[in-house]
Amino acid sequence: MNTRGFRLETNFWSLWPTLCGLGWLLGLGLFLGLQAACGTAFDLPGTSPEDYCELNLENTSCKSLVEVYVNRLDSVESVLPYEYDTFDFCQDAAMKRPSENIGQALFGEQIISSPYKLSFNKTETCVSVCVKTYNAINKEQKKHLNFLRNGIRLNYQHHWIIDSMPVTWCRDTKDGRKHCTRGFPIGCFITRSGKANDDCINRPEFNKTNTFYIFNHVDITVIYHRENETDLHIARLIAAKIEPKSYKHSDENNLTCNGPPMEIAGEYADNLNVIYTYSVKFEENKDVKWSSRWDYVLESMTNTNIQWFSITNSFVVVLFLSGMVAVVIVQALHRDITRYNQKRSSGTVRQDFGWKLLSGDVFRPPENGLLLSVFLGQGVQILMMSLITLFVACLGFLSPANRGGLMTCAVVLWVLLGTPAGYVSAKMYKTFKGMKWKTHFFMTALLCPGFVFIDLFFMNMIIWTEGSSATISFSGFIAILVLWLSISVPLTLLGEYYGSQETFTCPVHINPLRRAIPQQKIFTKPLINIVVGAILPFGCIFTQLFYILNSIW
Repeated sequence: MNTRGFRLETNFWSLWPTLCGLGWLLGLGLFLGLQAACGTAFDLPGTSPEDYCELNLENTSCKSLVEVYVNRLDSVESVLPYEYDTFDFCQDAAMKRPSENIGQALFGEQIISSPYKLSFNKTETCVSVCVKTYNAINKEQKKHLNFLRNGIRLNYQHHWIIDSMPVTWCRDTKDGRKHCTRGFPIGCFITRSGKANDDCINRPEFNKTNTFYIFNHVDITVIYHRENETDLHIARLIAAKIEPKSYKHSDENNLTCNGPPMEIAGEYADNLNVIYTYSVKFEENKDVKWSSRWDYVLESMTNTNIQWFSITNSFVVVLFLSGMVAVVIVQALHRDITRYNQKRSSGTVRQDFGWKLLSGDVFRPPENGLLLSVFLGQGVQILMMSLITLFVACLGFLSPANRGGLMTCAVVLWVLLGTPAGYVSAKMYKTFKGMKWKTHFFMTALLCPGFVFIDLFFMNMIIWTEGSSATISFSGFIAILVLWLSISVPLTLLGEYYGSQETFTCPVHINPLRRAIPQQKIFTKPLINIVVGAILPFGCIFTQLFYILNSIW
């Protein structure tokens, strides 16, 4: 059987994007190897432990002050998060803000210090933090109280941080199970009809209709572990839990932290004083070490067994798809090979038929080759960014304590990987025999990122008008523009230059004229093929996508 030959030409520049990616990994591996060979120790970002000791033993190697930081407040019933001070809670006079990275700016995280100051291993009961007064005549105070009540109605949640760990709140559910969340509510309310929301259930003291109950007291439990057996006064924090409560304090100078709950009437008329208090205790745990301290956060992840169902579902669908495609291909090849052998044995002149009729039209340049090459380049850039980000995360550099590190790593890698995008895009465009090189370069460098930037800008304007903390600052936009225009665009131009120097060599001969396509049946129409062809892949990812989006919202 006479078949057309296949050519495959490979040189150094065709492997250049792959070598760039390998260079990143080899450089990182060389750095880690030199560190190990020289015997010098270093800490991965976000993994450096903090040592604590009692106040009378405080020195340069340990500290006694346990700082509590607060993050933005969010709700499952609203897509807009708000800063901590927007709700008129107690504020720290110093108002310290940890260093913010690009990832935190894009996620809208607003971490600030709180007035809750804890001393290590010192038990305190009913400590006053501040007093908030709301006067019915004062419009500003009335506005703050209405905003607070609306936050309770929408079930906004606090998110506190102690020693870079999220503070969790655990409660018993109706079915007798223990449910933990990384955050706790502002309060709860009971409607006019007497219906209580989730946080007011199982609390018999919350029994008045059309009433809001604010959690103005918290019981904080900090769990620590003695890491060094020779130096027992040094400890490291391994968990932090909280229990929100509501108390109506009658006397600021004589706090007891018991009695009736703090009520806020649904229709505000009288003056109101809200006294915020807290109690704290420290517990030692000898079983859990500092290296495993993030395991307690897994208690807040419910329905973890559903992931096995989604994985099994995807695996079965992929096997079904692969088997179906393999059977079709094998049958088509077997039928064509049998017909070719029959022609050869009978001495008839060979004539192409079946799948070989398309061999001369597969590599024909498409009508919109410019857009296709641009999207191919951007796809390579995003694919390499994802793979390297996963690799860096597997090495442990993206610790959950380093908030915003994942997004920062992804953005920086995307900026630095502009060269592979330009190289692949230019090589494919030259293969398509394109001539508009200036247009191609600007579209490769600006089209997809430009749409994302414009969409981000308008969404940011909408969020800004609502006063949400998710708004990206002006300096954040300037930083993104500088990274994009001063680094990514020049690297894309460099890739365009190398990619335009060579063309992909087609492995088969291309027919000079297009083959006429016969009249197709109804089930071979593009719309029918799109719908039918997408059913199985959609069924493969639907389960995972559903639980991923459900957990995000």
